[in-house]
Amino acid sequence: MLLCIRITKLMVSPRRFFTAPRCLCSKLHSSSLSQSVASSYLHEECDDFLPWLEQKAGVAISSAVSIGRSTYGRSLFATKIIETGSSILKVPFHAQISPDNLYPEIKILLGDEVGNVARLATVILVEKKKGPESGWAPYISRLPLLGETQTTLFWSEDELEIIKQSPVYLETIRKKAEIRRQFLTLKPVLDQFPQIFDGIKFEDFLHAYTLVESRAWESSKGFSMIPLADFLNHDGLAKAIVLSDEEEQISEVLADRDYAPGEQIWITYGKFSNATLLLEFGFTLPHNIHDEVHLHFKIPSHDPLYKMKSELLERLRFPTLKDLRGFKHHADSFTIKEVRSATGKGYGIPQSLRAAARVLCCTSAEELCYVVEEAMENDGRLGRRPFKNIEREIQAHEILLSQITTLIGEYTESIKLLVSTSPAGNRHDSRERMAHDLLAGELRVLKAASLWLQNYILTLHHSA
Repeated sequence: MLLCIRITKLMVSPRRFFTAPRCLCSKLHSSSLSQSVASSYLHEECDDFLPWLEQKAGVAISSAVSIGRSTYGRSLFATKIIETGSSILKVPFHAQISPDNLYPEIKILLGDEVGNVARLATVILVEKKKGPESGWAPYISRLPLLGETQTTLFWSEDELEIIKQSPVYLETIRKKAEIRRQFLTLKPVLDQFPQIFDGIKFEDFLHAYTLVESRAWESSKGFSMIPLADFLNHDGLAKAIVLSDEEEQISEVLADRDYAPGEQIWITYGKFSNATLLLEFGFTLPHNIHDEVHLHFKIPSHDPLYKMKSELLERLRFPTLKDLRGFKHHADSFTIKEVRSATGKGYGIPQSLRAAARVLCCTSAEELCYVVEEAMENDGRLGRRPFKNIEREIQAHEILLSQITTLIGEYTESIKLLVSTSPAGNRHDSRERMAHDLLAGELRVLKAASLWLQNYILTLHHSA
């Protein structure tokens, strides 16, 4: 039994072999609310869904769940006692939608440049076009509609402007352009089947594409969308995940705790920041402990040591690849997580970032050469050791502190503007709240980093 990999985690290392579920609707959950969920259970007209899925699968899927509505949207509830470790649901691979479901006459026309996400999105478009005649109609009809999608890919320019400080802003623009490129690559093929795709616009493809990215899982067929598992919502403290068994050809979810009848069943989507949750799923958490900030560190173009410093800084950086949360890092980008301790210890100020600051504050070629020699004499990691010259060490960290202080001011102003220009309407109110969660979380990370740096610099002053 293997971890089933969420497709939005296809970037680099483990979101590349850790996995975490998906659910695009604005279904969020804070663990502190989990005890009150059962009271919000409302029966929904989904009595036909599980029988339909079991008929399609040819086997029993679950005898312990039913579909209902909670304050977080369509959800799964326990219908009887579920014990820790027991199976909540099992969905055979052949009862999942994958790129293999694409019509052969369409598939044969697609080149390698059309990825699996775009292929599966095309399958969704085909099945939606069929309407009630589709063999997947009970599932397709319950996917979020175009107007219900909250991911930033559907935000207006004005709405995006309020989160311009966050990397989500540029990543949204980049990602939307990439999806448009996929659509333009597909369009000549789709045009050959006007009986199916006549009138299909980019917005339709974008909607289908985001449904796939937020709900599908990597599988032996490329990617698969798993009916019924779609109704599992996210709890930040849950440990239950989707497992994939290639030998038995099933996807399964095991309970990570006991459930009483009527309780909503939770799963984890992964340890993702609000930036990832908002871009990929269309929701945020009020206080997300996994929030992070990408700090861009550039060498001034007028620096006489620009070329030498640039070459050295390349050693401090990973290749420009997407991280496990899907964000494409710039070559000069460093990720800061929340510092747990303000006393000068704690995870959050990357050593590579502090090393970059030391390289940047060097004022001579001789000084830079010394940094290189020191790295060769030790573990080979450039600039990881504090300067022996305390004043130099203080200067390096003051460079960092200055940049972070500037960002804190920008984030603070953005949040103030957001609060003062609160838009009206449910959808806008929801997006305003998510924007606030996003900016406030990243501001919290910056403030923690600032406090850590201030204390470190103060300690250096006392020892000078």
